Amino acid sequence: MMNFIIRRLLYAVPMLVLVSFLSFVIINLPPGDYLTTMRQQLQSQAGLTPEEAREITERMAARYGLDRPFMVQYWEWVKGIVTRGDFGYSFQHNRPVSEVIWQRLAWTLIIATTCHVISVGIGVVVGIFSATHKYSFLDNFFTVLAFLGVSVPNFFVALVIMYYLAFHVKTHVGGLFSPQYVLAPWSWAKFVDFLKHFWVPIFVVGLAGTAQNMRVMRGNLLDVLNSQYVETARAKGLPERTVIYKHAVRNAIQPIIMYMGMAMPFLIQGEVIASIVLNLPTIGPMFHHALINQDMYLAGSFLMMIAVVLILGNLLADILLAWMDPRVRYE
Repeated sequence: MMNFIIRRLLYAVPMLVLVSFLSFVIINLPPGDYLTTMRQQLQSQAGLTPEEAREITERMAARYGLDRPFMVQYWEWVKGIVTRGDFGYSFQHNRPVSEVIWQRLAWTLIIATTCHVISVGIGVVVGIFSATHKYSFLDNFFTVLAFLGVSVPNFFVALVIMYYLAFHVKTHVGGLFSPQYVLAPWSWAKFVDFLKHFWVPIFVVGLAGTAQNMRVMRGNLLDVLNSQYVETARAKGLPERTVIYKHAVRNAIQPIIMYMGMAMPFLIQGEVIASIVLNLPTIGPMFHHALINQDMYLAGSFLMMIAVVLILGNLLADILLAWMDPRVRYE
Protein backbone atom coordinates (compact mmCIF):
# COMPACT_ATOMS: atom_id res chain seq x y z
CA MET A 1 0.00 0.00 0.00
CA MET A 2 2.84 2.41 0.79
CA ASN A 3 4.36 1.84 -2.65
CA PHE A 4 0.99 2.63 -4.21
CA ILE A 5 0.66 5.88 -2.24
CA ILE A 6 4.16 6.98 -3.23
CA ARG A 7 3.53 6.20 -6.90
CA ARG A 8 0.24 8.10 -6.87
CA LEU A 9 1.89 11.13 -5.30
CA LEU A 10 4.65 11.05 -7.92
CA TYR A 11 2.06 10.77 -10.70
CA ALA A 12 0.29 13.81 -9.24
CA VAL A 13 3.23 16.15 -9.93
CA PRO A 14 3.03 16.18 -13.77
CA MET A 15 -0.77 16.16 -13.50
CA LEU A 16 -0.73 19.32 -11.38
CA VAL A 17 1.68 20.98 -13.82
CA LEU A 18 -0.64 20.17 -16.71
CA VAL A 19 -3.71 21.36 -14.81
CA SER A 20 -2.01 24.62 -13.82
CA PHE A 21 -1.01 25.32 -17.42
CA LEU A 22 -4.46 24.52 -18.82
CA SER A 23 -6.11 26.60 -16.11
CA PHE A 24 -3.90 29.56 -16.94
CA VAL A 25 -4.62 29.16 -20.67
CA ILE A 26 -8.39 28.89 -20.21
CA ILE A 27 -8.55 31.91 -17.92
CA ASN A 28 -6.64 34.02 -20.46
CA LEU A 29 -8.72 32.89 -23.46
CA PRO A 30 -11.49 35.55 -23.19
CA PRO A 31 -10.55 38.85 -24.86
CA GLY A 32 -9.29 41.57 -22.56
CA ASP A 33 -8.43 41.26 -18.89
CA TYR A 34 -9.25 42.85 -15.55
CA LEU A 35 -7.23 45.95 -16.39
CA THR A 36 -9.32 46.50 -19.52
CA THR A 37 -12.47 46.43 -17.41
CA MET A 38 -10.81 48.69 -14.86
CA ARG A 39 -9.88 51.20 -17.57
CA GLN A 40 -13.50 51.40 -18.71
CA GLN A 41 -14.68 51.90 -15.13
CA LEU A 42 -12.17 54.69 -14.56
CA GLN A 43 -13.44 56.48 -17.62
CA SER A 44 -17.15 56.02 -16.93
CA GLN A 45 -17.33 56.24 -13.13
CA ALA A 46 -14.26 58.22 -12.05
CA GLY A 47 -14.50 60.67 -14.94
CA LEU A 48 -10.89 60.25 -16.06
CA THR A 49 -9.78 60.88 -19.59
CA PRO A 50 -8.78 57.89 -21.75
CA GLU A 51 -5.11 58.91 -21.47
CA GLU A 52 -5.21 59.09 -17.66
CA ALA A 53 -7.05 55.76 -17.35
CA ARG A 54 -4.58 54.11 -19.75
CA GLU A 55 -1.63 55.48 -17.80
CA ILE A 56 -2.97 54.07 -14.51
CA THR A 57 -3.66 50.63 -15.97
CA GLU A 58 -0.28 50.52 -17.70
CA ARG A 59 1.47 51.19 -14.39
CA MET A 60 -0.51 48.37 -12.76
CA ALA A 61 0.32 46.04 -15.67
CA ALA A 62 4.03 46.79 -15.30
CA ARG A 63 3.87 46.38 -11.52
CA TYR A 64 2.22 42.94 -11.63
CA GLY A 65 3.92 41.70 -14.80
CA LEU A 66 0.83 41.64 -17.00
CA ASP A 67 2.73 43.34 -19.83
CA ARG A 68 5.06 40.36 -20.13
CA PRO A 69 4.65 37.41 -22.56
CA PHE A 70 2.19 34.68 -21.64
CA MET A 71 4.76 32.00 -20.76
CA VAL A 72 6.68 34.45 -18.56
CA GLN A 73 3.50 35.28 -16.64
CA TYR A 74 2.76 31.56 -16.19
CA TRP A 75 6.29 30.80 -15.04
CA GLU A 76 6.31 33.64 -12.50
CA TRP A 77 2.95 32.50 -11.14
CA VAL A 78 4.03 28.84 -10.73
CA LYS A 79 7.42 29.84 -9.30
CA GLY A 80 5.71 32.04 -6.71
CA ILE A 81 3.41 29.18 -5.66
CA VAL A 82 6.24 26.64 -5.30
CA THR A 83 8.90 28.83 -3.69
CA ARG A 84 6.95 31.34 -1.60
CA GLY A 85 3.39 30.05 -1.45
CA ASP A 86 2.38 33.21 -3.31
CA PHE A 87 -0.66 32.62 -5.53
CA GLY A 88 -0.54 36.07 -7.07
CA TYR A 89 -2.54 39.24 -6.53
CA SER A 90 -6.32 39.63 -6.70
CA PHE A 91 -7.07 42.83 -8.59
CA GLN A 92 -10.74 42.68 -7.72
CA HIS A 93 -10.15 42.47 -3.95
CA ASN A 94 -6.89 44.48 -4.02
CA ARG A 95 -5.25 41.86 -1.79
CA PRO A 96 -3.02 38.79 -2.22
CA VAL A 97 -4.92 35.75 -3.45
CA SER A 98 -3.88 33.64 -0.47
CA GLU A 99 -5.53 36.07 1.95
CA VAL A 100 -8.75 36.15 -0.08
CA ILE A 101 -9.00 32.35 -0.31
CA TRP A 102 -8.11 31.54 3.31
CA GLN A 103 -10.61 34.10 4.53
CA ARG A 104 -13.49 32.10 3.07
CA LEU A 105 -12.00 28.62 3.25
CA ALA A 106 -12.95 28.02 6.90
CA TRP A 107 -16.68 28.52 6.33
CA THR A 108 -16.45 26.51 3.12
CA LEU A 109 -14.91 23.54 4.92
CA ILE A 110 -17.43 23.73 7.78
CA ILE A 111 -20.44 23.77 5.45
CA ALA A 112 -19.01 21.25 2.99
CA THR A 113 -17.88 18.74 5.62
CA THR A 114 -21.20 18.91 7.48
CA CYS A 115 -23.15 18.45 4.25
CA HIS A 116 -21.01 15.51 3.20
CA VAL A 117 -21.19 13.70 6.53
CA ILE A 118 -24.95 14.13 6.76
CA SER A 119 -25.61 13.21 3.12
CA VAL A 120 -23.50 10.04 3.31
CA GLY A 121 -24.81 9.00 6.72
CA ILE A 122 -28.50 9.56 6.01
CA GLY A 123 -28.26 8.34 2.41
CA VAL A 124 -26.58 5.06 3.37
CA VAL A 125 -28.92 4.36 6.30
CA VAL A 126 -32.07 5.11 4.30
CA GLY A 127 -30.73 3.14 1.33
CA ILE A 128 -30.14 0.08 3.53
CA PHE A 129 -33.61 0.38 5.01
CA SER A 130 -35.25 0.71 1.59
CA ALA A 131 -33.35 -2.26 0.17
CA THR A 132 -34.24 -4.51 3.11
CA HIS A 133 -37.91 -3.38 2.99
CA LYS A 134 -38.34 -3.46 -0.77
CA TYR A 135 -41.67 -2.16 -2.15
CA SER A 136 -42.99 -1.28 1.30
CA PHE A 137 -44.77 2.02 1.91
CA LEU A 138 -41.66 3.65 3.40
CA ASP A 139 -39.51 2.33 0.57
CA ASN A 140 -41.80 3.93 -2.01
CA PHE A 141 -41.95 7.11 0.05
CA PHE A 142 -38.16 7.42 0.29
CA THR A 143 -37.79 6.58 -3.40
CA VAL A 144 -40.12 9.44 -4.37
CA LEU A 145 -38.20 11.81 -2.09
CA ALA A 146 -34.91 10.68 -3.64
CA PHE A 147 -36.19 11.37 -7.16
CA LEU A 148 -37.35 14.82 -6.08
CA GLY A 149 -34.03 15.52 -4.35
CA VAL A 150 -32.06 14.67 -7.49
CA SER A 151 -34.34 16.41 -9.99
CA VAL A 152 -35.23 19.68 -8.22
CA PRO A 153 -32.47 22.32 -8.58
CA ASN A 154 -30.93 23.30 -5.26
CA PHE A 155 -31.22 27.02 -5.97
CA PHE A 156 -34.98 26.58 -6.39
CA VAL A 157 -35.14 24.82 -3.02
CA ALA A 158 -33.17 27.72 -1.55
CA LEU A 159 -35.62 30.25 -2.97
CA VAL A 160 -38.62 28.33 -1.61
CA ILE A 161 -37.10 28.12 1.89
CA MET A 162 -36.15 31.78 1.86
CA TYR A 163 -39.65 32.78 0.77
CA TYR A 164 -41.24 30.71 3.54
CA LEU A 165 -38.89 32.05 6.23
CA ALA A 166 -39.25 35.65 5.10
CA PHE A 167 -43.02 35.85 4.61
CA HIS A 168 -44.40 33.19 6.96
CA VAL A 169 -41.89 32.81 9.78
CA LYS A 170 -40.94 36.52 9.57
CA THR A 171 -37.25 35.89 10.22
CA HIS A 172 -34.03 37.03 8.60
CA VAL A 173 -32.94 34.96 5.60
CA GLY A 174 -29.63 34.68 3.80
CA GLY A 175 -26.11 34.55 5.18
CA LEU A 176 -25.04 32.76 8.34
CA PHE A 177 -25.95 35.45 10.86
CA SER A 178 -28.59 38.07 11.45
CA PRO A 179 -27.41 41.65 10.75
CA GLN A 180 -26.94 42.48 14.44
CA TYR A 181 -24.60 39.48 14.95
CA VAL A 182 -22.42 39.77 11.85
CA LEU A 183 -19.69 41.87 13.50
CA ALA A 184 -20.52 40.98 17.11
CA PRO A 185 -18.12 38.80 19.15
CA TRP A 186 -19.01 35.17 19.70
CA SER A 187 -21.56 34.55 22.43
CA TRP A 188 -24.29 32.07 23.20
CA ALA A 189 -26.88 34.30 21.50
CA LYS A 190 -24.71 34.55 18.37
CA PHE A 191 -24.20 30.77 18.34
CA VAL A 192 -27.97 30.17 18.57
CA ASP A 193 -28.51 32.67 15.75
CA PHE A 194 -25.85 30.84 13.72
CA LEU A 195 -27.68 27.52 14.15
CA LYS A 196 -30.93 29.14 13.00
CA HIS A 197 -29.23 30.10 9.72
CA PHE A 198 -26.85 27.15 9.38
CA TRP A 199 -29.48 24.49 8.71
CA VAL A 200 -30.65 26.20 5.51
CA PRO A 201 -27.44 25.76 3.45
CA ILE A 202 -26.94 22.30 4.95
CA PHE A 203 -30.40 21.23 3.79
CA VAL A 204 -30.15 22.91 0.39
CA VAL A 205 -26.62 21.79 -0.52
CA GLY A 206 -26.90 18.33 1.05
CA LEU A 207 -30.30 17.41 -0.39
CA ALA A 208 -29.07 16.20 -3.78
CA GLY A 209 -26.13 14.29 -2.28
CA THR A 210 -28.38 12.53 0.23
CA ALA A 211 -30.83 11.53 -2.50
CA GLN A 212 -28.06 10.23 -4.76
CA ASN A 213 -26.38 8.22 -1.98
CA MET A 214 -29.74 6.73 -1.01
CA ARG A 215 -30.47 5.61 -4.60
CA VAL A 216 -26.97 4.19 -5.14
CA MET A 217 -26.98 2.33 -1.83
CA ARG A 218 -30.45 0.89 -2.39
CA GLY A 219 -29.67 -0.33 -5.92
CA ASN A 220 -26.30 -1.84 -5.01
CA LEU A 221 -27.62 -3.57 -1.90
CA LEU A 222 -30.53 -5.09 -3.81
CA ASP A 223 -28.05 -6.60 -6.27
CA VAL A 224 -25.78 -7.90 -3.51
CA LEU A 225 -28.66 -9.43 -1.51
CA ASN A 226 -29.36 -11.72 -4.49
CA SER A 227 -25.77 -12.95 -4.66
CA GLN A 228 -24.87 -16.56 -3.98
CA TYR A 229 -22.56 -15.84 -1.06
CA VAL A 230 -25.40 -14.02 0.72
CA GLU A 231 -27.70 -16.99 0.21
CA THR A 232 -24.93 -19.27 1.49
CA ALA A 233 -24.52 -17.16 4.62
CA ARG A 234 -28.26 -17.38 5.25
CA ALA A 235 -28.21 -21.14 4.66
CA LYS A 236 -25.53 -21.48 7.33
CA GLY A 237 -27.95 -20.00 9.82
CA LEU A 238 -26.29 -16.64 10.34
CA PRO A 239 -28.55 -13.92 11.76
CA GLU A 240 -30.09 -11.62 9.14
CA ARG A 241 -28.43 -8.58 10.69
CA THR A 242 -25.01 -10.24 10.36
CA VAL A 243 -25.70 -11.22 6.76
CA ILE A 244 -26.72 -7.70 5.82
CA TYR A 245 -24.23 -5.52 7.68
CA LYS A 246 -21.17 -7.79 7.76
CA HIS A 247 -21.37 -9.33 4.30
CA ALA A 248 -23.76 -7.45 2.01
CA VAL A 249 -23.28 -3.82 3.03
CA ARG A 250 -19.47 -3.98 2.86
CA ASN A 251 -19.66 -4.79 -0.84
CA ALA A 252 -22.63 -2.58 -1.66
CA ILE A 253 -21.03 0.53 -0.16
CA GLN A 254 -17.91 0.39 -2.34
CA PRO A 255 -19.29 2.59 -5.19
CA ILE A 256 -20.17 5.29 -2.65
CA ILE A 257 -16.61 5.17 -1.26
CA MET A 258 -15.16 5.50 -4.76
CA TYR A 259 -17.47 8.44 -5.48
CA MET A 260 -16.38 10.21 -2.29
CA GLY A 261 -12.99 10.94 -3.85
CA MET A 262 -14.59 12.68 -6.81
CA ALA A 263 -17.05 14.50 -4.56
CA MET A 264 -14.38 16.29 -2.53
CA PRO A 265 -13.74 19.05 -5.09
CA PHE A 266 -17.46 19.82 -5.15
CA LEU A 267 -17.36 20.05 -1.36
CA ILE A 268 -14.68 22.73 -1.55
CA GLN A 269 -16.36 24.50 -4.43
CA GLY A 270 -19.79 24.22 -2.85
CA GLU A 271 -22.97 24.75 -4.78
CA VAL A 272 -22.08 28.04 -6.42
CA ILE A 273 -25.58 29.11 -7.41
CA ALA A 274 -27.11 28.08 -4.09
CA SER A 275 -24.34 29.92 -2.24
CA ILE A 276 -25.02 33.06 -4.27
CA VAL A 277 -28.76 32.82 -3.59
CA LEU A 278 -28.19 32.28 0.14
CA ASN A 279 -25.43 34.92 0.31
CA LEU A 280 -22.96 32.52 1.92
CA PRO A 281 -19.35 33.58 2.65
CA THR A 282 -17.90 30.57 0.80
CA ILE A 283 -15.40 30.14 -2.01
CA GLY A 284 -17.97 29.30 -4.71
CA PRO A 285 -19.44 32.81 -5.18
CA MET A 286 -15.94 34.29 -5.00
CA PHE A 287 -14.83 32.02 -7.85
CA HIS A 288 -17.90 33.02 -9.87
CA HIS A 289 -17.12 36.72 -9.49
CA ALA A 290 -13.46 36.10 -10.29
CA LEU A 291 -14.41 34.53 -13.62
CA ILE A 292 -16.82 37.34 -14.47
CA ASN A 293 -14.26 40.04 -13.66
CA GLN A 294 -11.38 38.06 -15.23
CA ASP A 295 -9.38 38.12 -12.00
CA MET A 296 -6.94 35.61 -13.48
CA TYR A 297 -4.73 34.79 -10.49
CA LEU A 298 -7.69 34.29 -8.15
CA ALA A 299 -9.58 32.07 -10.61
CA GLY A 300 -6.46 30.10 -11.54
CA SER A 301 -5.55 29.48 -7.91
CA PHE A 302 -9.06 28.25 -7.25
CA LEU A 303 -8.85 25.77 -10.14
CA MET A 304 -5.50 24.58 -8.81
CA MET A 305 -7.05 24.02 -5.38
CA ILE A 306 -9.82 21.90 -6.92
CA ALA A 307 -7.23 19.78 -8.78
CA VAL A 308 -5.19 19.17 -5.63
CA VAL A 309 -8.29 18.22 -3.65
CA LEU A 310 -9.40 15.87 -6.45
CA ILE A 311 -6.06 14.02 -6.45
CA LEU A 312 -5.96 13.74 -2.66
CA GLY A 313 -9.61 12.72 -2.54
CA ASN A 314 -9.11 9.88 -4.98
CA LEU A 315 -6.05 8.72 -3.04
CA LEU A 316 -7.97 8.68 0.25
CA ALA A 317 -10.90 6.90 -1.42
CA ASP A 318 -8.58 4.17 -2.73
CA ILE A 319 -7.04 3.68 0.70
CA LEU A 320 -10.45 3.49 2.37
CA LEU A 321 -11.67 1.07 -0.30
CA ALA A 322 -8.71 -1.25 0.34
CA TRP A 323 -9.46 -1.10 4.07
CA MET A 324 -13.12 -1.97 3.50
CA ASP A 325 -12.41 -4.80 1.05
CA PRO A 326 -9.25 -6.88 1.70
CA ARG A 327 -9.45 -8.23 -1.88
CA VAL A 328 -8.49 -4.81 -3.25
CA ARG A 329 -4.73 -4.61 -3.66
CA TYR A 330 -2.58 -2.16 -5.58
CA GLU A 331 0.89 -3.68 -5.35
